[in-house]
Amino acid sequence: MNLSPAVEKYVLHWGEMGTRWGTNRTVAQIQALLYLSPRPLRADEIVDLLSVARSNVSTSIRELQSFGLVKMTHMLGDRRDYFECMSDVWELFRVILEQRKQRELNPTLLMLKDVAVEVDSEDQTDPVTKERIQNMLQFVETTSDWYENIQAVPTPTLQKLMKLGTGITKALKK
Repeated sequence: MNLSPAVEKYVLHWGEMGTRWGTNRTVAQIQALLYLSPRPLRADEIVDLLSVARSNVSTSIRELQSFGLVKMTHMLGDRRDYFECMSDVWELFRVILEQRKQRELNPTLLMLKDVAVEVDSEDQTDPVTKERIQNMLQFVETTSDWYENIQAVPTPTLQKLMKLGTGITKALKK
């Protein structure tokens, strides 16, 4: 596989976005490369295409596998390991959302529940502060519940729901 200028631009941009999303640049670039690749790639091919160290590729692939974004596969007659990314962008989005929920939303929700209980019994805490903590807890709970409900929705239905939401938003602006 050769990287055309457009593919290179995509992979580089995805790496930059990865750092903004809280992941390593190389991890994001490898995920982007594997997503765009028409066939599974070997680690040494990834090293050559991205010009990164073999150890960095190995570590990044392990991280992507732990997230459930990349899986190892094999080719008939070849003993080497190949790697591929899921190709369904909706499923990819769902897996990324699930990982973010586990790493970010769930710990925040637990902390907010604890803080809400603690702050409720504190006399020195201003009522406005207490109310804001409760508001944040309700928001994060609602977001978490929404996510749980959306995860169960089949992709075609989710696509229709999103289009419907766009139409409703336009109608409400009038």
